[in-house]
Amino acid sequence: MDFAAEGFFDGLQGAALEERRALLEWLVAEGFGDDQLRRAHRRGLLVFLAAEREVGGVPKYTTTEVAQMANVDPELLKALRRAHGLPLPEADAVEFTDVDLASAETARQFSDLGLTQEQMVATTRVLGRSLSTAAEAMRAVTLETVLEPGTTELELAQRYAAQVHAILPLAGPMILQMLSQHLRNMVQSEMVGAAERLTGQLPGARDQAVAFADLVGFTRLGEEIAPEDLGSVAERLFSITREVVEPPVRLVKTIGDAVLLTAPEPDALVQTALALLDASDAESQRSAFPQVRVGLAYGPTVARGGDVFGRAVNLASRVTTIARAGSVLATRDVRDAARGDYAWSSAGARRIKGLPEPVPLYRARPLHAEGL
Repeated sequence: MDFAAEGFFDGLQGAALEERRALLEWLVAEGFGDDQLRRAHRRGLLVFLAAEREVGGVPKYTTTEVAQMANVDPELLKALRRAHGLPLPEADAVEFTDVDLASAETARQFSDLGLTQEQMVATTRVLGRSLSTAAEAMRAVTLETVLEPGTTELELAQRYAAQVHAILPLAGPMILQMLSQHLRNMVQSEMVGAAERLTGQLPGARDQAVAFADLVGFTRLGEEIAPEDLGSVAERLFSITREVVEPPVRLVKTIGDAVLLTAPEPDALVQTALALLDASDAESQRSAFPQVRVGLAYGPTVARGGDVFGRAVNLASRVTTIARAGSVLATRDVRDAARGDYAWSSAGARRIKGLPEPVPLYRARPLHAEGL
């Protein structure tokens, strides 16, 4: 292939051009073909082509071929790929690797076990969101370990591919271990009652305590500090929450500068909310960390795809926006059902969007905060 004629050197001069030439010569020597080089150049990913091969192997199959070899409906593969958040290649494009083929075979095995397409898609959607975030974090960390001042394209390509080669065998077992730990934790806190056993179905809704915790002044803070520092602040809230959460409380997800927590009963969630305030206050004393506020509600929720929905979720979110910085604000249902020793004080009745009547709200404090 004439690299110059096909635009591989466009816009490059002097040392930059020689760097690109050295990179291309190495890639050719490593066995990458013209089509692979064109594809990587078109996407601006020549430096990462060798690392891509370490992760997924060489593209060698079309969608139709993978479906035939794995004995899977092509429409299921497309639905799972969309749920994963991955691009859909053209039907005749050679974009799939042995990893994609193995994934299709796993999907068939799950189908043989009785899982429906809807169940597989819902689970894949949740895993895809989490693993996409995990992959980005691992990519960034791996790059940090190999990127040095003055690194050439060839040096970066070689170092990055070598580091991926070394890390990848550890990543699979690590993810499986973490997933097993979380599944074990879920099983320990799962409850299946007589009604579920009788009907053979999980309930459409369960009463749960729900809490949102967010960072006060986070939007304003975004105008004062760099974006990467702002992301670190939100990540710190997630880390602090992880440190204080214990079963039966569950950290469901993060939403920007907020976290969503649930528990079967309000008592454990009130305890966790107060512990979160203490932990965030301690963090604020060590660094420029915003204050946290928490809103709690109790009522029917529906669990779907790793998330929770329902009136209690919406109510907890809106109560959070009313709460003062550094406070835990709860509905009457939470106050009445919480059995722990807390000091409750009335915060008045507030009108909340979507509800016809004002909602009585109460602030929760630990008893020692009141000198009791």
